[in-house]
Amino acid sequence: MAKSPEPKTKAEANGAPQTKSAQTTPASQIAFNTSELKSSYCNVCNGSSTREEVVVNFGVNQNWDMGREKLEVALQHRIVMSPHAAKRVRDMMIRLIEEHETRYGKLEG
Repeated sequence: MAKSPEPKTKAEANGAPQTKSAQTTPASQIAFNTSELKSSYCNVCNGSSTREEVVVNFGVNQNWDMGREKLEVALQHRIVMSPHAAKRVRDMMIRLIEEHETRYGKLEG
């Protein structure tokens, strides 16, 4: 009689099938390849969304004269992502801003 394989996770030991979340790669095992990474500065960002995607535009306002009727912003980057990815970005940004405010003081606005 063949021996049945031993469960790999606690959930499998209890008879539950292995879920997708149990198969994710731990963060400590992710290697980021930065060989083609580009950095740029932005001081303006706006966004929009549909049911299927979230779009965030980044750019630079080079008009230092705030008395102008019309501001001209050079949009330089557009990031398109799923709503689930956007939610992860939101959570990351909240954590980053909280860490920044802990170190340097509360941001106004």
